[in-house]
Amino acid sequence: MVQILRPDEVKAKYGPLFCRGYLTLVDEENGIAQIVEQCVARGPGEWDIVNRRRTKGVIDEIRMEGQTLIMDTVIGERELHFGPVSTDMGGQGLAALKVEGNEVRTTWYGIAGASVGIGACIPQCDDVIRTEYPDDFKIGGAFKAHVDIITPKRVRVIIGMDDTDTKEKGASWVVALKLGTECPIGRFIDHKIIQLNPKVPNKTTNCCSTAVSFAVTEDEIPALIEYAREFIKDHSYSKDAVMTVFQGLRIPDALKDFGWRAKCELFKPEDAIRVAEENGVQIISVTGDKGVIGAVAAIGCFDLGARSAGIPEDFQ
Repeated sequence: MVQILRPDEVKAKYGPLFCRGYLTLVDEENGIAQIVEQCVARGPGEWDIVNRRRTKGVIDEIRMEGQTLIMDTVIGERELHFGPVSTDMGGQGLAALKVEGNEVRTTWYGIAGASVGIGACIPQCDDVIRTEYPDDFKIGGAFKAHVDIITPKRVRVIIGMDDTDTKEKGASWVVALKLGTECPIGRFIDHKIIQLNPKVPNKTTNCCSTAVSFAVTEDEIPALIEYAREFIKDHSYSKDAVMTVFQGLRIPDALKDFGWRAKCELFKPEDAIRVAEENGVQIISVTGDKGVIGAVAAIGCFDLGARSAGIPEDFQ
């Protein structure tokens, strides 16, 4: 018989622990997912990185940004490889990530102290719906344990924008960051400032566009888009503001190429419109149309890391 516990019940049973966020974002079209796990300190995350890489499972890539673990996974199931090191050091791994209607099931295995993380720490996070424990579950010591953690199915939505400011007033990156931090819909994930070609004739000062990403349930997407459109409209000083929308975890190569080239080449609005139409980007005219190139490029550069903030010669 499986024991099912809600986060508050897990906290009452084991005492308050350290997980502050556990979001499961899926991209079913590409068969991939991303888990965003927030902790109160770096130490547990660094230990998790080493152990989860060792066991492999469905995790393809794992990294840490501040106190947040980001895991890129496949949707499905794979064998775990704890190896002989587990006898002396314990271990932890993600064996499966499956989409079940509007929920995501992640199946975790842990040995020794690692079972505390998967059995008591993550399950008491407010982002979790419930955790399913097998009858023989034991935490800590030399025991090997597994749990199924069930969370809401969320998707990533990126909102790009450009030309919200003028030479005298405003900054697009400020509008975007305020949108991310003030939006009541979904969960704000990330913010990027996109440096574009500083030699373009029509620009304010720095020639930057910007973008923010959110984790939302699928039924929240229309409300998020409408909220963002109104927010940008209300906070724009320009009559040329454009907003773009992209859903998914994998930005198409053609879109990334356009974003990177926009840092050193001159494009026409029709170039941006064509790339957007061919790669799943929605273009929304908020107060005008001139910001379309930067708003599309912001989506293309969103996953480029620090390269999003520079121009090509900065990385030669």
